[in-house]
Amino acid sequence: MTRRPLVIGNASGFYGDRSDALREMLTGGPLDVLTGDYLAELTMLILGRDRLKNPDLGYAKTFLRQLEEGLGLAHERGVRIVANAGGLNPAGLADAVRALAAKVGVPVRVAHVEGDDLTARTDGALTANAYLGGAGITACLRAGADVVVTGRVTDAALVSGPASWWFDWAPGDHDRLAGAVAAGHVLECGTQATGGNYSFFTRHDVRRPGFPLAEISEDGSAVITKHPGTGGAVTTGTVTAQLLYETQGVRYLGPDVTTRLDTVRLTDEGADRVRVTGVRGEAPPPSLKVGVTRIGGWRNEVVFVLTGLDIEAKANLVRTQLAEVLEGVADTTWTLARTDHEDADTQETASALLRLVVRDPSPDRVGRALTSTAIELALGSYPGFHVTSPPGPAQPYGVFTSTLIPSDEVPHTAVLPDGTRVRVPVPPAEPLAPPAPPALPPAPLGPPALPPAPLGPPAEPPAPPAPPAFEARGSGGGAPEGVGGAAPAGSGAEPRETVRAPLGAVAGARSGDKGGDANVGVWVETDPAWQWLLHTLTAEVFQELLPETAQHTVTRHELPQLRALNFTVTGILGDGVASGHRFDPQAKALGEWLRARHLDIPVALLPAPEATS
Repeated sequence: MTRRPLVIGNASGFYGDRSDALREMLTGGPLDVLTGDYLAELTMLILGRDRLKNPDLGYAKTFLRQLEEGLGLAHERGVRIVANAGGLNPAGLADAVRALAAKVGVPVRVAHVEGDDLTARTDGALTANAYLGGAGITACLRAGADVVVTGRVTDAALVSGPASWWFDWAPGDHDRLAGAVAAGHVLECGTQATGGNYSFFTRHDVRRPGFPLAEISEDGSAVITKHPGTGGAVTTGTVTAQLLYETQGVRYLGPDVTTRLDTVRLTDEGADRVRVTGVRGEAPPPSLKVGVTRIGGWRNEVVFVLTGLDIEAKANLVRTQLAEVLEGVADTTWTLARTDHEDADTQETASALLRLVVRDPSPDRVGRALTSTAIELALGSYPGFHVTSPPGPAQPYGVFTSTLIPSDEVPHTAVLPDGTRVRVPVPPAEPLAPPAPPALPPAPLGPPALPPAPLGPPAEPPAPPAPPAFEARGSGGGAPEGVGGAAPAGSGAEPRETVRAPLGAVAGARSGDKGGDANVGVWVETDPAWQWLLHTLTAEVFQELLPETAQHTVTRHELPQLRALNFTVTGILGDGVASGHRFDPQAKALGEWLRARHLDIPVALLPAPEATS
């Protein structure tokens, strides 16, 4: 028999997310499973430092506070809770949940997943954790667990694990698993799927977006939605944006399945309902990713405020005055942000910021003695000298790296509610048999089902028709080479008009970090805009628009079914967010910078100006 869809929601996208979200999701409508994602690269460093101070910690303490009320609500409604809040100590969190349950008088069966922690096997690591799949979660739920806490699993495993339990999928059900992974990737960052951090945020009321949920069917397709009456919106745009977030290439590698993002199809099914279909899966790779954090050294910073005239000269004076004291410091970075405006009518808008960041293996060389020397300039430097904050001590910073380890060398273990320890087998490298046909027919509004034949390498997308020739309106400005411009001589094409405008007038974007790399997903909403974007926004033009990426390798990936391009910028974030050497260390706003850059855009693609009365 075909089982009804699994209704699975999310109540946390990061450690520090909205504390009342768990209650909101449990009381806002029907759910079968509620998940919480608490882990990120920076979070592992934070939890690692917690564990150094107290070996009994190392988990997300906020999760326990949410459960003080949430345990009873979940028990009353029959909702299972699955969260990776266990961090570096899932066994410790499981014990803490049991103690809390006894305190509040709620009978719950608690299980946990462990085996990801490889710190003891990694020289010099503060933390080292393999990214596990969802099979351990599946085993815990099959054993009757009401609450499952894990260490480091992939974010999407919080959804694919429960889906495999609900539908009793086998490890070789790659297409079904890939559909659940796609849904899990949409849900994992909470309100980013419901209008949060969305390029076109002005179209919706996103003052308090609701958290997302997915209705997952037995064939792996899903509908992304949210509880009725909650804020924000679920649209093909919000779902596209999240699908592009922090992914690299068309193959999304995971420990349970390799998900082919070039097969994802989205269909608008009405208000706040987007169907995800057609997702194909391949066998998982034979290795697991291991994220490693180390203490990289010590850092400090001073931000000087430069006001009024002669900004560059003032900045040069400070640099010269501090040159001697900075000799011998391992890494010194000066950044001048020209936030000042000419003839400004407020002092703040007349000011620029000169930021000094220093890093060194020794806290003494970048400690309070150094920052105090900077402050000693106060009466003998540029006119109007002041800084944004008083001098402080050096702070440790972390370095994130990743490596691979054979999957069979990681002791992925499910610890069931009765204490039984079950070693989770490694998924087969190749499917044992061709995928079974879908148990449910495709939704009426969805595309036809794809044949079950195994996928080959990602196909080169068919080249779209060459875009029409365009000519710029007026004579002002100019596009980066190869962008817009007049029709080539003798082409016989009738020129069409372009105007200088920001890319964001026609395209959305979302960006983020993967270790030291950044990714920027860019998408458009119409086929003509896709035809233009595909031919226009090459990797070379991307680097021209974002000069800070020019010294890095930029790789472009095409996702025609989403009308999207995904760019990977290798190494732009250095040693990762924990080292914090960039103004935007997680590349969260890199996409919005790209959208703000101007190029020649066909007038026909631009939205019509709003009518005025």
